[in-house]
Amino acid sequence: MATKDKNIWILIIFILAGLVIGGLLGQLASGVDFLWWLGYGSSFGLAEPLVLDLSIIKLTFGLVINVNIASIIGILLAILIYRKM
Repeated sequence: MATKDKNIWILIIFILAGLVIGGLLGQLASGVDFLWWLGYGSSFGLAEPLVLDLSIIKLTFGLVINVNIASIIGILLAILIYRKM
């Protein structure tokens, strides 16, 4: 039975796990003929890293997120599992 005092960090971990596992499965399934649609997706973020040179230290910022159908399904499954806890 679900309780109302669930920890938000567990939900975040479940969502990240669903995103990673779904993304991996989407990449693997994109090579299979009848599962190609699981790998369909898009990427967004900083394609070229942003470099901040302060003469003493050089900082490089970059983030690209790849989202595909399998990762979205993984996130939804993670939320469903979290709600059943």
